[in-house]
Amino acid sequence: MSSDLETKFWKSLENDLTVFLACDGALPRPMAASVDGHNAPIWFFTSHDTDIGKALKSGPKSGIMTFSSKGNDIWASASGELVIDNDKAMIDKLWNPFVAAWYEDGKDDPKLCLVRYDAKDAQIWENGSSIVAGLKALMGQDPKKDYEDKTAHVRLDA
Repeated sequence: MSSDLETKFWKSLENDLTVFLACDGALPRPMAASVDGHNAPIWFFTSHDTDIGKALKSGPKSGIMTFSSKGNDIWASASGELVIDNDKAMIDKLWNPFVAAWYEDGKDDPKLCLVRYDAKDAQIWENGSSIVAGLKALMGQDPKKDYEDKTAHVRLDA
């Protein structure tokens, strides 16, 4: 089941994109994720003058990412390492009109900062219907059994 949940996570992240990202020196903030396939790393465009940009100037930091899909059917919390990686080829690959709107000088904007998130571990949850669980409890059945295969601890760097 963990591979099914991992696949659902990547598909949800690819469609929903908004996560909360934090590291030492930067409180959690909403960020738009950029993914290149269904595996790590996850990429983020930011500016050198944001808290995350400033925190990463001194080098890589441990980072935490949390995610909830728009339909609240997939949740995830991941740990890994954040590092500034202004790889021009990756900037070109991930660049789009939504990113461009933030940078007056386009891909050559001096404030542009591409952050690579090497996600390692994640806990992923799939929402089970609480209505169904409530009905099962009313009928004397154990609703927890339905949730056993709705969570997984996965390696995202594998």
